[in-house]
Amino acid sequence: MKPKKTILCVDDNEQALSIRKIMLETRGYRVLACNNAAAAIQAFRHGGVDLVLTNLTMPGVDGSQLIEEIKNLSPQTPAVLLSARTKIYERETLADVFLSKGMYEPAELLERIRLLLVRKRGPKRHVELQTRAAHASHASVA
Repeated sequence: MKPKKTILCVDDNEQALSIRKIMLETRGYRVLACNNAAAAIQAFRHGGVDLVLTNLTMPGVDGSQLIEEIKNLSPQTPAVLLSARTKIYERETLADVFLSKGMYEPAELLERIRLLLVRKRGPKRHVELQTRAAHASHASVA
C-alpha cells in the first residue's frame, strides 16, 4: 500500500476545518488541522507535509502570508488558497490554486489537490531517472 499524502489544512473556522478534514481523510489523505497560521508553520516545520490547504481570511497572518512563509521554507510544496469573501484574488499570491468557497464543488477541490500532488511527485522522479541515466552512461564509458 502506498503511503498516505499529508495535507496541512488551515482555517480559523472550526466547523469548516472539521468538514474539510473529514472530506480529505475519507479520500485517504492524512490531515494536519490547524486553526491559525502560527500553529500551521510549527506543524509544517516538523516535516512530512505534501500540500497546504488554507483559508485566505484569518486573524493575524492571513492565508496568503502563510503560503508565502511556507514557500520560503519549501518552494516546491503545493498550496491551495480558499476564500469565502473574495471571488477573485487580486493581490499577488504564491498559491498554486485559488478557489472561492461556494464557487466550486468538493470534487473539484479534490481533483485539484490530486493534480498538485502528482505534479509535485513528477519532476523528482524525472530528475532521478536523468541521474541514473547519467551514471549508467559514465559507467559504460569507463
